[in-house]
Amino acid sequence: MDSYVEARLSAIPGHIGFYYQNLDTGEVQTFHALDRFQAASVIKLPILAAVFLHEQECPGILSRRILVRDSEKLPGCGALQHIAGDHEYDVLSLCRLMITLSDNTATNALIRHFGIDTLNEDFSRLGLEDTRLYRLLFDAEAASRGKENLFQPRECGLLLERLYRGTCVSSAASERMLAILLQQQINHKIPGRLPAEFPVAHKTGEDTGITNDLGIVYGNSPFILAFASNETDVPAFEQTIRDLSFYFAIGRK
Repeated sequence: MDSYVEARLSAIPGHIGFYYQNLDTGEVQTFHALDRFQAASVIKLPILAAVFLHEQECPGILSRRILVRDSEKLPGCGALQHIAGDHEYDVLSLCRLMITLSDNTATNALIRHFGIDTLNEDFSRLGLEDTRLYRLLFDAEAASRGKENLFQPRECGLLLERLYRGTCVSSAASERMLAILLQQQINHKIPGRLPAEFPVAHKTGEDTGITNDLGIVYGNSPFILAFASNETDVPAFEQTIRDLSFYFAIGRK
């Protein structure tokens, strides 16, 4: 592993994970990439892939409408919490909100609709065995019993590779999912130091002591980054995420 990268990651307190893959050369660098981490909102990336898997097998799923009630709206990220009343939204719109604004209400609507067990079966079919959904977002009672949504950096990195190569669900589905990920509005981590000519298709996650980001950086030599942290110094690790993303994009000698 690159000594600079290892030194930067080793200096961060807490449980830290990292996966890097150059999509042209195949170079891989890892740091605790096979460990499981509390996912926070990066669990929304495999949920997106699972929904598109259902659309592939049962066309029309994305246009199906789901009722979201006022009582189901959640704080934190997202737009739906600010819209008064009970409303129906199509699955594709909920997926877009789930990714681009990290909308927690939209995410729970999708989890309720498809079911936790079914989504976990879908994760397995997508090659995700250590990445698992155990509860709804903001389910304090389940969290008090130790139920947390988990992800593994390496296997989520490989999911991103399949998206890039057009082999996640299908070529058309991969293209549509990447288009959504490229519209991400939470851009202070991987893209934070990158110039505008380096688009990033990514999904973030954060909670108390947790900050994660998974993405594809498009440049002269595109690459995948998966950053994971639990019980960490969030500002310090987010600065490391920005610095290492810059390093791999244009800073390596």
